[in-house]
Amino acid sequence: MNILLQFARQVDELSRRASVVAIWLVLICALVSALNALSRYIFDMSSNAWLELQWYMFGGTVLLGAAHLLNTNGHIRVDLFYGRLSDRQRTWLDLFGLIAFLMPFCWFMVLYSWPWFLESWQIGEISANAGGLIRWPVKLLLPLGFGLLMLQGVSEVIKRVAALRGVIALDTHYERPLQ
Repeated sequence: MNILLQFARQVDELSRRASVVAIWLVLICALVSALNALSRYIFDMSSNAWLELQWYMFGGTVLLGAAHLLNTNGHIRVDLFYGRLSDRQRTWLDLFGLIAFLMPFCWFMVLYSWPWFLESWQIGEISANAGGLIRWPVKLLLPLGFGLLMLQGVSEVIKRVAALRGVIALDTHYERPLQ
């Protein structure tokens, strides 16, 4: 179990590092948006490439930040009855959701988006918009992001199993106090 928990910590760190990239993408996207607006209104110049770059970075923000969001329990939960469950029941419910829903969905997305990326890369696909960008980098984000989310799902499964076995304590109270 200790080896699995060490693996889980490494995956958690990988997710955290990917989230740092996502944070920088938000900043760069905001700067690109501001520069695009300035060039459009001051110099009457614009390009579809600026807009596509913003879309690509937004996609990167979501796909690279999702795994860390799962790790920090910042994702959306249906708290209709979750709050009424005991810690152990919450852990079992989390484990079920990870195995039954998250993992198969991520596997499906990686499986089907990888060939889509490869085809785009092999043919050098370019956006049909005037001044558009190459498409393969944004298509690579799909298998990369869902692969990272699936890895984080494995980490979360390991932690839930360890908690159910009494190896680690897991906080299942995800409500954040208002500050």
